[in-house]
Amino acid sequence: MTRPFLPQPHDKFTFGLWTVGNVGRDPFGDPVRWAMSPVEIVHLLAEVGAYGVNFHDNDLAPIDASPAERDRIVRSFRQALEDTGLVVPMATTNLFTDPAFKDGAFTANDPRVRAYALQKTMQAIDLGVELGAQVYVFWGGREGVETDAAKNPVTAIQRTREAMNFLCEYVQDQGYDLRFALEAKPNEPRGDIYNATTGNMLAFIATLEHPEMVGVNPEVAHEQMAGLNFLHHVAQAWEAGKLFHIDLNDQAFGRYDQDYRFGAVNLKSAFFLVKFLEDVGYDGSRHFDAHAYRTEDREGVKDFARGCMRTYLILKEKAAQWNADREIQALLAEINADDGSTDAWKGAYSRAKANALKAASFDRQALGARGLGYERLDQLTVELLLGLR
Repeated sequence: MTRPFLPQPHDKFTFGLWTVGNVGRDPFGDPVRWAMSPVEIVHLLAEVGAYGVNFHDNDLAPIDASPAERDRIVRSFRQALEDTGLVVPMATTNLFTDPAFKDGAFTANDPRVRAYALQKTMQAIDLGVELGAQVYVFWGGREGVETDAAKNPVTAIQRTREAMNFLCEYVQDQGYDLRFALEAKPNEPRGDIYNATTGNMLAFIATLEHPEMVGVNPEVAHEQMAGLNFLHHVAQAWEAGKLFHIDLNDQAFGRYDQDYRFGAVNLKSAFFLVKFLEDVGYDGSRHFDAHAYRTEDREGVKDFARGCMRTYLILKEKAAQWNADREIQALLAEINADDGSTDAWKGAYSRAKANALKAASFDRQALGARGLGYERLDQLTVELLLGLR
């Protein structure tokens, strides 16, 4: 399969300044690549065909930048966007790097830290909206503990709710057209992080004063770190009307946060994720929150970015092939066959339906004896992915 699979604006492929700008530092090694300025990153992303660029506030302007320096950086960044045609669909706040947030931001025990986190976030929201962002992501990288002796988890939930309610009111008061997307992660950099999964986030959102403004930003690696099926969490978010954004990367189950190129590890899982997003008509950004291998130079970073997008587009084509494959679809029709014998019991409850169903007779042994053909279905899927169909 040698077709170019070149990204187009309607694909809405985006990268963060922190992704292609990653310098390859890890806990055991110093940087291996020169840092790029935000303007350089915008031009690199334009070169590889990306649609947009996202950022944390301090990816763009250093945390200690003077107002004049901040304005100069923003002007040059805006000019780069105009020169390349890239857009900023999403922005977020860095509430995890600075030592002030070593015990969390919105959940910190020190009320001055919590107030500073709100101040920093409001300023970052202003910046994001100024540059066109319509989705604002919250990843609570330090919102957790190493020992449960340090914090009451109920108090942590309450503090987070208070912060989110405050920020929703701020956005409404400013008249911003902005939605929030909450990003879950089970651990790292904290030993345990609150609201560890997308399911936790969905339950939390229902308790907010403005739940209509708040959705989720699931990330492949974050669910797979915990050994969970990412597709199922994305599907639950979609079904609830809460899939506001998505982070695509890859990850070996149970490992540290690896942030590999999309599709680099679990190709079948990536296929079913792409198929789901395309089948349901998800129209938000496909954001690649991943890093090039530490072995790569700047050209390797371009290879990484192109690879993320190319893999998505290849899997998108494979999904269309799967949906059109006669043998696969015939098998699915057989698996899901409905002879109409249970129609009388479907739909909303009624006492008559309940009594009729209680009186019905089922052949339990025949139900258990039926083979469902899932082995064949899965093998056909594998052969399609391997290019044999």
